[in-house]
Amino acid sequence: MSDPLPSWNDGQSKDDIVAFVRQARGEGSAPGVPMADRVAVFDNDGTLWCEKPMPIQLDFILRRLVEMAAADPELRERQPWKAAYAQDYGWFGAVMAEHYAGDDTNVRTVGAGILAAFGGISVETFAAKAEEFLRTARHPTLGRGYLECAYAPMVELLAYLADNGFANYIASGGGRDFMRPISQEVYAVPSERVIGSTAALTYAPDGRGGTIMRTAAADYIDDGPEKPVRIWSRTGRRPVLAAGNSNGDVPMLDFSQHGDKPFLRLLVLHDDGEREFEYTSGAEQALERAAASDWTVVSMKNDWATIFRPT
Repeated sequence: MSDPLPSWNDGQSKDDIVAFVRQARGEGSAPGVPMADRVAVFDNDGTLWCEKPMPIQLDFILRRLVEMAAADPELRERQPWKAAYAQDYGWFGAVMAEHYAGDDTNVRTVGAGILAAFGGISVETFAAKAEEFLRTARHPTLGRGYLECAYAPMVELLAYLADNGFANYIASGGGRDFMRPISQEVYAVPSERVIGSTAALTYAPDGRGGTIMRTAAADYIDDGPEKPVRIWSRTGRRPVLAAGNSNGDVPMLDFSQHGDKPFLRLLVLHDDGEREFEYTSGAEQALERAAASDWTVVSMKNDWATIFRPT
């Protein structure tokens, strides 16, 4: 029988995954998991694809903010346009550090800019812009297109789960409508199974069947305790597998615990500075919880034979 996870090195992480799937199938003395309850949820940035030196969607947003600031000098004195126009990426990095430390003052400032950047356009127009960016832009240091920045071992895991009757969902703090145009191609996850942050939407009737428009207001931010809420709202179930990489994923991983079914929590550890990036900033609480709650910590350095598919 061929190895369903060839990009994973033999070791505890791979053993935990295979054992969980076998238990879910009801092999041996395990009670098994009914097909309808085989729900797996995955964070995206830093879990399914690369998030450094900045999240891919942030690059998309920054380019739009620069365009706006170039056209309107007054915006160059307001955040986040000021930092985007001056290429002050340190400011954005500090905002994320503040967020992970529990201070969202400047996150709200960034959020207002993001919503303004793409407010007043149709969902189809936004999807087309996002898809064009994802298909043409390249990672600034890895020398590959953004769609080639998905982690090969995680794509294999998604396929392995699907082959064993699991419904895979993406539950990301990133934009739902940013990921949807490419989720099927990159992850074999259909767009209706993508859960993520979103702007508030409104319907505008016209003579062509109407249009769904983005507004400059937030609907919800799918991070932290919001993740379990959105997962339940979409699936109506508590997942049996959850995978993440940061403090914002802790509630989602907690939510996957069961008393009567097999379950698995995976935390991706970025510890490979040669092949990807090495960092634990923003994951300190998650790593503490992993140690205390017996989560499976996936070491990129030790558990993955390869990180990206060949270009």
